[in-house]
Amino acid sequence: MGTVTALYRYPVKSMLGEALTAAEVSGRGLHGDRVVAAIDGTGAVGSAKHPRKWGALLRCRSRTIGTDTVVVELPDGTVLPAGRPDLDAALSALLGRDVALSRTPPRHGAALERAVPEYEGGIPDRLRDTASTDATGATVTTGRVAPGTFLDFGRIHLVTTSTLRRLRAVHPGGDVDARRFRPNLVVDTPHGTGYPEDEWTGGHLRVGEALLRVVVPTPRCVVPALGHDELPSDPALMRAVARDHRIPVFDLGRLSCVGVYLDVLEPGTVRLGDPVVRAGGDA
Repeated sequence: MGTVTALYRYPVKSMLGEALTAAEVSGRGLHGDRVVAAIDGTGAVGSAKHPRKWGALLRCRSRTIGTDTVVVELPDGTVLPAGRPDLDAALSALLGRDVALSRTPPRHGAALERAVPEYEGGIPDRLRDTASTDATGATVTTGRVAPGTFLDFGRIHLVTTSTLRRLRAVHPGGDVDARRFRPNLVVDTPHGTGYPEDEWTGGHLRVGEALLRVVVPTPRCVVPALGHDELPSDPALMRAVARDHRIPVFDLGRLSCVGVYLDVLEPGTVRLGDPVVRAGGDA
């Protein structure tokens, strides 16, 4: 099927992350992935899915030193470890309100705000009726992170190079970089066409030592269209996805999807260059 061509971890939710050569995978996902999040005074988890409120987090980079020490590089180049009051103060200044980094996810899932895009397929149609305008002037809906984590849903997010090629074909003027979609795994599928990972839903994949179950295609929010590090904003990108690839997701209707979410059945190490095969099948 393919090989692992890129491996990413995002220690702080909605900040830029780090490229890895190898990662330990547990039942929770990649070790050290999204283990810290910014929380504001209302208890909302910081997510660039609400760009007006939290988009500045994408101007910061997080990485892990050693096994568990998370550090944040601020836009001015200052590097501080998570948990320091001066880092919380700097992030509060950046975001314009009091926030603090936390390693403790709320047991029942914290509030997660999402801006409602104008194009169809960005959120389930039935949620548009529940949207409201907040203090930033944005139209938003509010959901929850996965209980006991800072993850939106699946433990691991995977995108194939076939999907990226397809998006470049339907959005030729854009900059379709895998990092925009914030995957954990990018799988090189040199002979694939279209969106091959859609067909993996419900199946099992052996990725290096880990055994993963493909749960569902990944519905996309506005985040891929935002600026990421040196990548400029690309407002037309998600409109292109919405035109080309809206597919059924659970009972939520047809949503704009890129990549797939996976759960972990067997832990193990995943490395760059590892083969990706259907469990019990051929490559």
